[in-house]
Amino acid sequence: MKALVVSDTHKRNENYFAVVEKESPDLVIHCGDAEGSEYALSAAVTCPVEIVLGNNDFFSDLPRERFLDIGRYRVWVTHGHNYYVNMGTETIRREARVKGADIVLFGHTHRPYLDADSDIKVMNPGSLSYPRQDGKRPSYGVIEFVGDGEPKFEIKYL
Repeated sequence: MKALVVSDTHKRNENYFAVVEKESPDLVIHCGDAEGSEYALSAAVTCPVEIVLGNNDFFSDLPRERFLDIGRYRVWVTHGHNYYVNMGTETIRREARVKGADIVLFGHTHRPYLDADSDIKVMNPGSLSYPRQDGKRPSYGVIEFVGDGEPKFEIKYL
């Protein structure tokens, strides 16, 4: 199974549409700040789309966080702003342990981040619309789940 992980599209969806066409995912996970584009993002693919509430998703009924069971992994999806992710990943990692998650996917910072070598895998795909890291290239994540083996994580850039 191939999961496309995106975040912080902020209603600028052109890059999202291009990435969906390029990657042909089996599942799309959006870590928040779709800003009312949930239906357009979901209609662009034939696979399931899981979206959580971001700090800019005003008047939305999206869930604040989601748990997905993919193979033998428990995946926690949250925007991250409630876990102080601008200051590091310590709080969100601690919370992931408490919640029993194996993988944490979050956004909010607009900066890609990946730590796939620790006991709890942590990924922030960055932003497809408003990147903030050096070089400011739009970014997204891909996770490939193959059987019961370890998932393969990758941050990709446009």
